[in-house]
Amino acid sequence: MSSPSPVQIREANAHLAALHRRVTDLEQRLEEAEKTVREQAESLIRKDEQLRATTQEITEAKDKEIFFLHEKLCQSEESIHKLNQTIKEKDSLIGQLQHRCQLLDNICKSRPLLDSMLAQMAEAERMGPVSDLGKPTTNSSLTDGESNCSPSRLSNHKDFSLSEDDSDDQELDGVVFGTTV
Repeated sequence: MSSPSPVQIREANAHLAALHRRVTDLEQRLEEAEKTVREQAESLIRKDEQLRATTQEITEAKDKEIFFLHEKLCQSEESIHKLNQTIKEKDSLIGQLQHRCQLLDNICKSRPLLDSMLAQMAEAERMGPVSDLGKPTTNSSLTDGESNCSPSRLSNHKDFSLSEDDSDDQELDGVVFGTTV
């Protein structure tokens, strides 16, 4: 084997130097790329941690709001239940008061007749006892053969009724008495 010529040695050295520069350049680029990848990975890890923290905060806020809304819903349902109960009680009271109002209306419709009866009873009390002398009395209302309780006199009173059903059918608007209690 023969030894290489000085030109071949120089070319080989130049080739090795270029190859070494290329390897050094590639190693430097590799280090820069690894540094960039590390920085990006660290950045992604930080962003991931921030997103997890933000997601956790949003989840906690959502859970708090759901709990608050659930409590508010329960309170609203309880209020609705209480209001419905109050409505039932008020409706019952209204029914009772309407019945009493109807009774008072009926009493007020009968008042003129009652006032008239009371006035006639007061007049009868003022007359005193019947005399035993057998003389006819001077009061013409008792001498004409009719008493205030006779059926013919009662039929003349439009606002008098012996039954409760008849009182609803009769109109008392045309009869007005000026008496007060």
